[in-house]
Amino acid sequence: MMPNLGIVILAAGLGTRMKSDKAKVLHEICGHPMIEYVVRTANAVAGSNVTVVVGHQAEMVKKTVSNVGRAHFALQEKQLGTGHAVLCALPHISDTVEQVVVLCGDVPLIQPATIQKLVADHNRYQHDVTILTIFVDNPTGYGRIVLTEDGQLTAIVEEADANPDQRKINIINTGIYVISKPFLARALPQLRADNAQNEIYLTDIIQLAYRDNRRIGTVMGSDSNEVMGVNSLAELQFVDKLMKIGRREKS
Repeated sequence: MMPNLGIVILAAGLGTRMKSDKAKVLHEICGHPMIEYVVRTANAVAGSNVTVVVGHQAEMVKKTVSNVGRAHFALQEKQLGTGHAVLCALPHISDTVEQVVVLCGDVPLIQPATIQKLVADHNRYQHDVTILTIFVDNPTGYGRIVLTEDGQLTAIVEEADANPDQRKINIINTGIYVISKPFLARALPQLRADNAQNEIYLTDIIQLAYRDNRRIGTVMGSDSNEVMGVNSLAELQFVDKLMKIGRREKS
């Protein structure tokens, strides 16, 4: 486990594309709610310094998490965006935490080694914020990573807000970050819902960091399947298949 590290797991959404009344993170993969896999990974990295942001079917999500791991819970009564979700979690993060990793409860294949590598890079270069990125052939539906000519990250643009040139970018946001807690605490109240979705995006923290000459880093992931978000029944079935294949290969 990594000392002085906290992890926030975003798990408040319903997931309308799942065509179900069940909270998205409670949908099962290989017989277990997908949130279980994320919590186990978080506990392996950060011990009990894990905060799960709940919203839809909050009590059921809490029960599911408590059955498999250790976590604190933060309630996001209204789903106003990822930035708002992390803001709800902030008071529940231990005072001993210096760096905060943000994970998504619908990315069940994420591995401890990937998080550890991201945090190690963040600490090595003393970044204020570091984001895990990935190259994909089809970036549809994901936030695009906007870089300067010398490779400096300046912004993450959500697809709904992207112009035609930005939509051609194949390097995408995985939704996985590590952020210094002092910077996070200062930046979150500054985020605004000035976008097509009228939501408070956590991604906008990158623009704030760039504006304030903060140290921003990126780490390119090696496996797009590992950071795949489950947003539909087809993706749920695909990840279920991947996990079963992985288990057979290990046995």
